[in-house]
Amino acid sequence: MSVINLLPVLSVALFAVLLVLLELGSRLAIARGDTESSRLGPIEGAVFGLLGLLIAFAFSGAAMRYNDRRELIIQEADAIGTVYMRLDLVDPALRPAVVQQLRDYTDTRLELYRHLGEPAMAAQLSLRAGFLQQSLWRTVLADCNDQKGLTATFLLVPALNEMFDVSAKRTAALRNHPPSVVYVLLISITLACAFLAGYAFGPGQAKHRIAMISFSAIMSFSIYVIIDLEFPRFGLIRISGEDVVLEQVRDTMH
Repeated sequence: MSVINLLPVLSVALFAVLLVLLELGSRLAIARGDTESSRLGPIEGAVFGLLGLLIAFAFSGAAMRYNDRRELIIQEADAIGTVYMRLDLVDPALRPAVVQQLRDYTDTRLELYRHLGEPAMAAQLSLRAGFLQQSLWRTVLADCNDQKGLTATFLLVPALNEMFDVSAKRTAALRNHPPSVVYVLLISITLACAFLAGYAFGPGQAKHRIAMISFSAIMSFSIYVIIDLEFPRFGLIRISGEDVVLEQVRDTMH
């Protein structure tokens, strides 16, 4: 995630590069004495159209995945809450120990997502969450077998399955991103558009200085937001506020 941590710096660098390309395109038009820059219109239209499509595709996809991750947090909180309520079906003598296991599991899941930026710590917490899953599963199944009752088996076991399934979906959602080539293409076409726009400004480039700066700022910030939205645990856009739902479920466990 080191690249994500450097995203603000990379965005500033992109802003500077866009300005340079706009200036280079403008100077090339002046050097060639080309005052008929309007002849680039069809080329600009095609390239800028493609850029617009890519930005729309990247932003809509990032926003959709962001919302999916938010929904999965709520789903996991609901699944854990359901398991907790159905623990009343286990042997009363065993219930405190099982509740403590579920509480430890919930705490571990919360800590895991708080330390995603620390790979070593995140790996340890992921292993611990897996161990607690297995421990909960074995304990509940053993109790269901001892009681020889179908009610606990039919109600508690599916709830545990759902809780484990949602955790797996959240793990998969962390890795669900577009291929890197999409971002490479997006940035490459943005750079090409900057050069073409600078060439179109041509000899009148002085009066277009504000437009050049605005274009560079808007494009670099747009790409920053798209990438930041793809990794909502690391940048300015944070999904961690949704964890309060899981914390509230954890606080109800007694």
